[in-house]
Amino acid sequence: MDHPAVSDLQVQYRGDAAKLFPLALGVGVLGLVTLGIYRFWGKARIRRHVWGKMRVGDDALEFTGTGLEMFLGFLMAVVALAVYLAVVQLILFFVGIRFVFDPQSEMEVIAQGVSIALSFLAVLPLLIFAAYRSRRYKLARTRFRGIRFAMANAAGGYVIRALGYLVLTVVSLGLLWPLMTFRLEAYMTDRTWYGGARFRQGGTWRGLYRAYFHVIVGMGMILAAFVFGALGEDWMAGLLGVLGVIWGLVGLILYRVRAFGYLMSHKEMEGGLGFRAEPRAGAVVWTYLKGALIVGLLGGVASAVILAPLGAMMVGIEEASDFVQLEFAVLGVVLYLLVLTVFGALSLVFISQPVLAHFVGSVTVTGVAALDAVRQRVADGGADAEGLADALDMGGAF
Repeated sequence: MDHPAVSDLQVQYRGDAAKLFPLALGVGVLGLVTLGIYRFWGKARIRRHVWGKMRVGDDALEFTGTGLEMFLGFLMAVVALAVYLAVVQLILFFVGIRFVFDPQSEMEVIAQGVSIALSFLAVLPLLIFAAYRSRRYKLARTRFRGIRFAMANAAGGYVIRALGYLVLTVVSLGLLWPLMTFRLEAYMTDRTWYGGARFRQGGTWRGLYRAYFHVIVGMGMILAAFVFGALGEDWMAGLLGVLGVIWGLVGLILYRVRAFGYLMSHKEMEGGLGFRAEPRAGAVVWTYLKGALIVGLLGGVASAVILAPLGAMMVGIEEASDFVQLEFAVLGVVLYLLVLTVFGALSLVFISQPVLAHFVGSVTVTGVAALDAVRQRVADGGADAEGLADALDMGGAF
């Protein structure tokens, strides 16, 4: 295909609810019928649909992953995760820390809390590892103009850095969060390839502080609330605490949107290709609110249609036999899962897709002539097909 000699191309997302909803609902129902097994094939179908709606000029992205490789990756990850957690629990048991199902004393309550906290800390490196491998798999199975993306097999280094920056963030009471955001994104970007061309993350971590300003204000209010509380000014402490939490949460939304814009606008690829991104936080918040309202209304109607007949049939169920009551209980569980499936499909269509469309549509690719010089690279094995991310329930919307 001949491509026009232009320097900038606007990225677009051309998806619509009318096409995605039946696909998402059908995938969800098939996943329910197959006890969750089909969800891997369903995820591949949805990604092929969504990827194909993202276009740079006249060219669309292509997802080449398969449900089978994701399913096999999930099975291998479950086995590895089970062995890992068993080893962790054995170590905790041998050092005298064990989980108490029904604590009877204060010491057993403390032991239960410590066991849960240490188990979470043991899983944290796996969560970070899975996040890197998931991104690597998606890139390895994404093509543009027939050229593969790729990401280096460097999840171990990512885990070590992420844990180190997380400690710094906690010790600094959140002030060094932009440092963690920038360095981890730079680590992944600098190990990303499009064909034989490598990406690089530009900018500095200090450049994210403008986006982080409102988070700092919120944290300052919360800190002031603790000070006033220690001085006995409870009403002022309560007021500042509430304002600080609200301000901080809104600030986090602003930070995520503006950080995306800053980081994307400072990425570049060998050959001179770059990006400009101008996402609007207000539009993202409005999309979430509007989508939540639509999902709530349509989901409520669907819930009534699905569950109302069951409620009518259960009138006088107390007098029925135990077997009949068991049948109704099973039917109730199935219908409840069906309601959750409908809500999941609605959320995908009216929240996840519009938010994705806004972020994608905010990006402009500059220096697109560099794409013509890119050549194909050797296929990547795809790591574990993000099986660990699925096992830890980190799959996300797409």
